[in-house]
Amino acid sequence: MQMTAEPDYTFLQRLNLPSRGGTTDHVQGLIRDAIVSGDLPPGTAINKHLICDRLGVSRFPVSEALTRLQAEGLVEILPQRGTRVTRIRILDVEEAMFIRRALEAEAVRRLAGEIRPDTIAALDRNLRYQRAAVEAGDRSGFHALDLDFHQTLVDALGFARVRAMLETARGNLDRVRRILSSPRRHAVTLEEHVAIFEALARGDGEAAGRAMARHLDQVIAEMVAFAADNKDVFDDAG
Repeated sequence: MQMTAEPDYTFLQRLNLPSRGGTTDHVQGLIRDAIVSGDLPPGTAINKHLICDRLGVSRFPVSEALTRLQAEGLVEILPQRGTRVTRIRILDVEEAMFIRRALEAEAVRRLAGEIRPDTIAALDRNLRYQRAAVEAGDRSGFHALDLDFHQTLVDALGFARVRAMLETARGNLDRVRRILSSPRRHAVTLEEHVAIFEALARGDGEAAGRAMARHLDQVIAEMVAFAADNKDVFDDAG
């Protein structure tokens, strides 16, 4: 697999942390966001020295952040050859979506009978903002609201280990969702979210679970279709 051309890292801003604590976490988050957003596309060679210069940090937090991102499946550290952003493996995405489907569909089933009014209000507000983002063609704004919609549901469930499992599964899924991002997909996603919300609001857990499963299944179906025409982005597209 060939590495793509090296970026100039202008999308990274210098860190101005009040203390040394948490530097690795901040670096990890910034590199992760760059991978998920596409600023560091699949196959891109990663230059630790340039990242250190841009962020104003030593090599240790960058190296440690990349080791953590390797555990998430977002980068590969190749002895004597450097580090690169992994190409997306369809099998990894399907596995991660399997986890999300099982956990999030069950989460909304459980929430339907006990969802708090403030959670309903937060979801309703989020959907109004989603609709505004769709109408404005705000791609990055819609992506953030999409994540927040799902996070609100998981937070309302209140299970820390479920939240952690879903967070671990997010990396390659977020990359796929950004790749598939389009005005049509945003409009469809909004209506899928509305169906989940309406089922929750009327206390119908089974309908909410089915709506969540349909929503997540659609991402996989569109990814497989996209992969057939964009094999350079995926490691196992056939």
